Amino acid sequence: MNFIPYGKQSISEEDIDAVVDTLKSDFLTTGPKINEFEEVLSDYCGAKYCVAVSNGTAALHLASLTLLKKGDKVLTTPNSFLATSNSILYVGAKPIFVDIQKDGNIDLDLCEEELKKDNSIKAIYAVAFSGNMINQEKLKYLKETYDVIILEDSAHAIGAGYDGIKSGSCTNSDISIFSFHPVKHLTTAEGGAITTNSKELYEKILMLRGHGMVKTPDMKPWEYEMQDLGFNYRITDIQCALGISQLSKLPEFINRRFEIAKAYDKALGNTIVKPLYTFEGKSSYHLYVVQVDFSKLNISKEELFIKLREKNIGIQLHYIPINTQPYYKSLGYGDESTPIMDKYYEQCFSLPMYPLLTDDEQKYVVKSLFEVLK
Repeated sequence: MNFIPYGKQSISEEDIDAVVDTLKSDFLTTGPKINEFEEVLSDYCGAKYCVAVSNGTAALHLASLTLLKKGDKVLTTPNSFLATSNSILYVGAKPIFVDIQKDGNIDLDLCEEELKKDNSIKAIYAVAFSGNMINQEKLKYLKETYDVIILEDSAHAIGAGYDGIKSGSCTNSDISIFSFHPVKHLTTAEGGAITTNSKELYEKILMLRGHGMVKTPDMKPWEYEMQDLGFNYRITDIQCALGISQLSKLPEFINRRFEIAKAYDKALGNTIVKPLYTFEGKSSYHLYVVQVDFSKLNISKEELFIKLREKNIGIQLHYIPINTQPYYKSLGYGDESTPIMDKYYEQCFSLPMYPLLTDDEQKYVVKSLFEVLK
């Protein structure tokens, strides 16, 4: 059996042709494919505006530059990749880590408790972990009741839905961000995007993406103005050509992820391996996360990882609690009360989940998992 990773890209001849066509065109960057990708992506998500950028971290940084001020307090989750809370620190704001629910998402009831205690809290950065969207009714309630800024980190969740609300639509948030890393639902190799329904936010993000520069019709042909300290977070036409092609196949990709998730649900039912949640048609399943109580077994999680790697299976862990990282500890974090996150981290790991995973490969993963755990 060839190596089976936890995730990987699905690239077709159509994708390759789209990239080659752009390589043969007049524009490799700053050309028409960028606007085209932004338009099809905003249409897909149901948002008014979209800005495509160089990666998901750039999307978070630009969003934080636009939404936050130095010293702002932001509620966020320890269960994410480093970039979510790093982007808060980039702009001199302060992350406050809140425990998760059993489905891996931030506990919005605990967020409300924090908002009641401290009316100086400015924002919530809510991650749609593994592709499972945040409770939209509660998000709307918190935004309206406490006048708090909401960023939805949807890096895992393009194609997900919650009672008719699409991920990235910003129905109950100010901004959503996406990542198009190769392990995500669609890829631009590296890339990301920001969606919003605010023209003001859109125009500021657009400016900051390109060095803080603006160019207006009344300027001389060579003129431009730098109005703020921006960055080069542009994405290329080559990447966007790939993104457009990939987006056209997204429903197919997600349907295959659904099939894989339902097969895992069936295979793991009534066993010691517990899915983080079972299929309900809401998550777009970037990840298929399971939990095992290793305290009841004669094998550690580290041993499980090593033994499955020997069988050419690459499971992964999402995530180490951000607040326990050495850098965050140096800032005074690490002692937060997060019992659900702590237990989750002890027990969780992610099984292979990507559209090109075959039925036989999935059966081999399940068979090998139980062989090692027995």
